[in-house]
Amino acid sequence: MDSVVFFYNGFEPLLRIVVVGTLAYLSLLSLLRVFGKRTLAQLNAYDFIITIAIGSTLGRLITAKGVSLAESLTAFLTLIFWQYLISWLAVRFPKFNQLMTADPSLLYFQGQFIRKAMREQRVTQTQLLAAVRQNNIGSLQDVEAIVMESGGTIAVIKKDSAGELTEDSALRNIPKIN
Repeated sequence: MDSVVFFYNGFEPLLRIVVVGTLAYLSLLSLLRVFGKRTLAQLNAYDFIITIAIGSTLGRLITAKGVSLAESLTAFLTLIFWQYLISWLAVRFPKFNQLMTADPSLLYFQGQFIRKAMREQRVTQTQLLAAVRQNNIGSLQDVEAIVMESGGTIAVIKKDSAGELTEDSALRNIPKIN
C-alpha cells in the first residue's frame, strides 16, 4: 500500500505537475482555438457540462500520477468534439436547437413584473432592478422588457429601442409575447 504523504514527496512529482500541466494547458488551448469561439461562448447547459468536464479532466491529469497526457488529450478531444457536434446540429436543425437550449423568459413587460416567470426562473425583483441599474437606466418607466436569455443573462430592453412588436423586434421569439 502506498504511504500517505502530507507535505512533500520529492521533486519528481512536482516536476511532473509542471511539465504535464503546461503541455495539457497548451494542448487544450490549441484545441479550443481550432474548434472556434463557440466552444468558449456564453454557457448553456451543454456548454456548462463540457466546461466542468474539461476542468475536471485537466485537474485529474495534473494531480494524478496514473493518468497519461495522451489519455487526457483524448478526453479533451472527445469532449470538445461532442460540444462542436451538438453546436453544429443546433445551428442547422431548429428542432434540435429547441431541444438543447432553453427559451428566453420574459420577466417584465410594459410596466408589469411577470411573477410566474420570475418564480420559474428563481429571480427576484431586486435582481431585476439591479440589472436595470447596471444598464444605466434610472426608472422602470424607461424599460419596455426584461428578459432572461437562454444562457442565464438578464437583458434589459429600453422603451425607445424596443419598437413595435413586429417581425424585426428583438422580442419576437420570446414566449408570452407572440
